[in-house]
Amino acid sequence: KMAADTPVDILQKVLENEILQSTKVVEEHLDAEIQKLDQMDEDELERLKQRRLEALKKTQQQKQEWLSKGHGEYREIPSERDFFQEVKESKNVVCHFYRDTTFRCQIMDKHLTVLAKKHIETKFLKLNAEKSPFLCERLRIKVIPTLALIKDGKTQDYVVGFTDLGNTDDFTTETLEWRLGCADIINY
Repeated sequence: KMAADTPVDILQKVLENEILQSTKVVEEHLDAEIQKLDQMDEDELERLKQRRLEALKKTQQQKQEWLSKGHGEYREIPSERDFFQEVKESKNVVCHFYRDTTFRCQIMDKHLTVLAKKHIETKFLKLNAEKSPFLCERLRIKVIPTLALIKDGKTQDYVVGFTDLGNTDDFTTETLEWRLGCADIINY
């Protein structure tokens, strides 16, 4: 005489059956996809290739446009007047308000130089706070270094000092990248 199935045996059988059913569904779906690809004619494949090519061209054009507007490098702008022009022509801008005598500004420079090359979708600038009193007052910049994060010509957010970066001088570039990503000023 065989012993009755234990609850564990029953559960195992139910699970095996569920897994089998799921596998069948996935397999059927894959078979359908493969069949669809097999039935694609030359014209459809050509159209697919064209669309992909167009998308690549568009991406390349966008990159060229960004580079022509000074994206891809971290650079200093000479005056407040230049600031408005630079901000007007780019969707995403990170502007570092710095002072020559502030050691932490050099730390920030090091990280921004790396990020400017990596994130060409965003323009990275620096402006001497001592040479731009009007802007510092208007943007209420009191702590140096401060990053103004500007989207579509409007200041959306600030990274003030190193508070958001772990309150340490040896934060990583990734930490700053993450913080800029949170503000949606770079594609993170």
